[in-house]
Amino acid sequence: MRVDIWSDLVCPWCYVGKRRFERALDAFPNRDEVEVVHRAYLLYSSSPRGATFDRRDMLMTKYRLTQDQADAMNVNMERTAAAEGLDYHLKGGVTGNTFDAHQVVHLGRDRGRQDAVLERLYHAFFVEQRSLFERDSLVALGAEAGLDSDDVTRALHDNAYAKAVEADVAEARTIQVKGVPFFLFDGRYAVAGAQPADAFTLALSRVPADIS
Repeated sequence: MRVDIWSDLVCPWCYVGKRRFERALDAFPNRDEVEVVHRAYLLYSSSPRGATFDRRDMLMTKYRLTQDQADAMNVNMERTAAAEGLDYHLKGGVTGNTFDAHQVVHLGRDRGRQDAVLERLYHAFFVEQRSLFERDSLVALGAEAGLDSDDVTRALHDNAYAKAVEADVAEARTIQVKGVPFFLFDGRYAVAGAQPADAFTLALSRVPADIS
């Protein structure tokens, strides 16, 4: 079975969804037969690469919130993440276009370290408030995830995985992904959003039954 997961590295629900899916996957009897492929999704594709903007301002504009309401939303998100063992720190954070960060994730897939890279970038952004938008920071984080820093530098300089990122985004548009995280099981059964682990357990068990 193959599970494709579209997510954005600055989406707080995507990291939560990853944890919930992993809990279901760890308990799945046929875990070793499941291939997980992480796909790129760009929440802020119109923002210039390398540029950032205040995350609280974004929430206020997008959801028409006051500052207090946006702060409360961040606190609630931190509590939700904490229930999954994730120590989010959202106050004062920034966000932006993650195109280059997704290129590093694709490099990680080619090197057999996709999950390690994705995990390192998520943790760096949501827990440590490190940048996913500057190339020097991405090179350092890639190296911390087990990639060769020269490989990361070259990949970013040459835009080596730009077409792969664009293909992920295009496919998401084709299958009408409206938001992330989005999980597609064997190209046939979808789970949208950071659903409880039970929803992923059902999906994992349902696909083999459908095939048989």
